[in-house]
Amino acid sequence: MSFASISRNLRLAVLCLAAMAISLPIAWISLSKVLLIVTGLLVLIANLPIKDKDSALLSLWTPRLILLCLLLFSLSFLWTEVDQQTAWWAWLKHFKLIEIVLILGLVRSAQESRITLVAFAAAQVFLLASSWALFAGVAVPWVTDPIGKNVVFSSYLDQSIILATSAAIIWHLRSETLFPRWLAISFSLLAMINVLLLLEGRTGYLVALVMLALAAMWAMPKRWRLPTFVVTPLVSLLVLVLFSAQVRDRIALSITESQNYAIQSETISPLTSSSMGWRFNAWHRSSQALQEQPVRGHGVGSWTPAVKKFEGAKAIETFGGDNFSNPHQEYLLWGVELGVPGILLLLLLMASVVHDTRHFSPAYQRASLSILATMSVACLFNSAIYDDLMGDFLCISLGLLMAAGYREAAQARLPGIAKPL
Repeated sequence: MSFASISRNLRLAVLCLAAMAISLPIAWISLSKVLLIVTGLLVLIANLPIKDKDSALLSLWTPRLILLCLLLFSLSFLWTEVDQQTAWWAWLKHFKLIEIVLILGLVRSAQESRITLVAFAAAQVFLLASSWALFAGVAVPWVTDPIGKNVVFSSYLDQSIILATSAAIIWHLRSETLFPRWLAISFSLLAMINVLLLLEGRTGYLVALVMLALAAMWAMPKRWRLPTFVVTPLVSLLVLVLFSAQVRDRIALSITESQNYAIQSETISPLTSSSMGWRFNAWHRSSQALQEQPVRGHGVGSWTPAVKKFEGAKAIETFGGDNFSNPHQEYLLWGVELGVPGILLLLLLMASVVHDTRHFSPAYQRASLSILATMSVACLFNSAIYDDLMGDFLCISLGLLMAAGYREAAQARLPGIAKPL
């Protein structure tokens, strides 16, 4: 076996491990992340002397925007309000965006992209089957410390968002011969049922409704797409409220928590306050911190000390004694750390994904935009990119889909022809 063949096999093994690890416990994600970063950087350095005209890194805008984001976070070390150890810890959590860049650089052909997507789908099937087994009362040996009803390796928040997004991804790829069509359709339906009826994640419900709305919209003629996008989630939500006591209870809880916060206009520690109440208070303090430093922000890792100044006597009780908290809202996190330019840069990064996917086939375009939609929605209620596991899932799955879309277009020799949604 030649050196080139060995190198390709090792590269594919690292990519497949990364694709599968985001369905597994956090330890697997950490291991795959290290291997992906080390392998990716070595490959990129080795290819520096080579003028590669068929490089996704040179053709797409998303990698450039990611590098610009990481550069700005790095520059903010100059004015951060926390110690260097805390700043580095926060920077490393933002640094997971590099996974998208490295995957785009490591996937070198359409065949390789298909192999990685099959690995991704296989691991998602394993995750979904394990969750359904727990629901059926089957003893699942790899679930030794469950932290939620029907939850396998993470929390109900992470798992609901992951499965809702994977349902959309595999649904849009059902005609791409990556896996049997019946399997893709069955997985998508069972995953959506799992999220909406078996799990309790409210953000997961919202993501699932958005995924359903997008899928229904793209199935319609152009003139009916906007009405379909609006009507589908409303009808779906009405059906869920009528027939699912769990969904009714979770919606009622959100309303109650919001009303209580509006009446009290205060919160106490995260351990005793409501989930929504804590968020509302954190968002309010974030807006105050953003107004204090709107141009350059407070620096990477500085969210907690920045908001504690406005919380007053309850600062430690609410946000903890260290500086490792976050606002459960990605846009405000970037705003407090990098100022208004940080929020604009995050929005520009998302816009670059939309721009780059214009040249993909409809299947890969829609799958990629579904991940972007999940990211956009989840970032409203969680620090979705910043958080481990959820952030790794979003970055790695988006990298895999964008690499596949780019390589399929390159193979078809249509990299410059935009295809309609």
